[in-house]
Amino acid sequence: MPRHQKRACRGAPESEMEVPSGKRTKATKTKTPEKPVVEAKTSESLKKGQATKDCGNEPSGYWLMKSEPESRLEKGVDVKFGIEDLKAQPKQTACWDGVRNYQARNFLRAMKVGDEAFFYHSNCKEPGIAGLMKIVKEAYPDHTQFEKDSPHYDPSSKKENPKWFMVDVQFIRMTKRFIPLAELKGHHKANGGPLEKMALFTRQRLSVQPLTQGEFDFVLSLEDKKPS
Repeated sequence: MPRHQKRACRGAPESEMEVPSGKRTKATKTKTPEKPVVEAKTSESLKKGQATKDCGNEPSGYWLMKSEPESRLEKGVDVKFGIEDLKAQPKQTACWDGVRNYQARNFLRAMKVGDEAFFYHSNCKEPGIAGLMKIVKEAYPDHTQFEKDSPHYDPSSKKENPKWFMVDVQFIRMTKRFIPLAELKGHHKANGGPLEKMALFTRQRLSVQPLTQGEFDFVLSLEDKKPS
């Protein structure tokens, strides 16, 4: 978040996992750490190459980004940040900090100004898509990795070679209706359905995920339909 705000983070922890009931668990199992991606020193082309590899092909410019709309203390800091909090920011813009997963970080570094993303409410009673936002500043070092009082402080990261990055996002609009995880899951389970390969289900622990244009367009079409 911008420095004049006391919030330290807005991203959902990568250790959370969606469960069939439509609720999240409080991370009762220890997640096996993902194998770290080898850090690129300065080469922008290597950064883009890793992000492309993680996406499976060229990034489409559409994303799903998770954050928590309900209060939860982490190291004494409330990490709550729902779409209403984004709307309340100056110019309805905020930095998307706190991502501490290498693959999710690579997706952040693949984002371009103008890319669109769904704001996904995570780790709450009813997770799902609440609105849309756009990328207004491309990846730059996440300041919280250097702040000792932050829940996301990383003493192994150095300012001359930072590990973690963030982007700036701006609110576009609320979806016409909230699109819950349970509804999305129904389209995922359909054989050959439009969300069959959606990362929300195939890489469900990631807080930053790529979408194909087809997936983005289909999810957006659901807001004009009655809940299935």
